[in-house]
Amino acid sequence: MSARVGLRLNQCTRQFARTSPFRRPNARRYQTTEAAPTAPTQSTLQRVWNSPVGVKTVHFWAPVMKWGLVLAGISDFYRPPEKLSIVQNLALTATGAIWTRWCFIIKPRNILLAAVNFFLGCVGITQVTRILIWQKQVKDGTVSEVAQEDAKDVTQTAEGIIKNPEAAAKSAI
Repeated sequence: MSARVGLRLNQCTRQFARTSPFRRPNARRYQTTEAAPTAPTQSTLQRVWNSPVGVKTVHFWAPVMKWGLVLAGISDFYRPPEKLSIVQNLALTATGAIWTRWCFIIKPRNILLAAVNFFLGCVGITQVTRILIWQKQVKDGTVSEVAQEDAKDVTQTAEGIIKNPEAAAKSAI
């Protein structure tokens, strides 16, 4: 009987040793200090050139060209709000919001495109806010009242420039 128990114990431990989570296949007791063969290192320029969102791909050039829309929206900050289109700026806002989210879903993740779309949405929100504020001012008061308030602001600014030109120049910068 004792031989059978020993045989069973031997078979169980062999089975455990083969499937043990602590067993390392082909493990050596002593490891060498040699570094494993690695790929040759690339310069930064080579990595940018060969990247999945690098200079050779549309993933790079689409955001570069889209910055033109952002710059056009920023240049519209100098236009009076009555000349701006709320539909166009709502479209810019929606485009910015939708595509910013989409840039994090698609593979490869395109951070450049996400950044430009984020700023496009910010420009759109700013312009829509300007338009809505202007529309509210026109509804609440007549156009002549709004014009008179603007004239007062211009007059106060001019008087401030006459009284202290250095302070006015510093505040303008």
